[in-house]
Amino acid sequence: MPAWEILKLKLCDFVELLEGVANGNLDEKTIEIDDRTAVTVMLVSGGYPEEYAKGKEISGIGNIDGSIVFHAGTASKDGELVTNGGRVIAVSSYGTSKAEALAISFANAQKIQFEGKYFRKDIGFDI
Repeated sequence: MPAWEILKLKLCDFVELLEGVANGNLDEKTIEIDDRTAVTVMLVSGGYPEEYAKGKEISGIGNIDGSIVFHAGTASKDGELVTNGGRVIAVSSYGTSKAEALAISFANAQKIQFEGKYFRKDIGFDI
């Protein structure tokens, strides 16, 4: 089974499962299975992983639909959301297939804007 298929088995509370292992009562825990596939697209600052500019205003996050946005290299400056690292934002989406989840993440990645924004469009197709 490919790694991305195994990752589908994690809707349950992972910490609760770890506690079940530690406490010897894992057999009492329930593992919930989600048939969807999740894909994440990472938005990075232009120049990353080498030199990149910080402090670029980020917009469009309020326009995201169907994805979860995780902040990585962001900060608040004068009330505005700005870049503050090389790996800026992760856009994660579920789909009924890997292709569908990837399409949703790509579409929402296009909605987020900041100067120098870059994300790979040529990966995620090898499995």
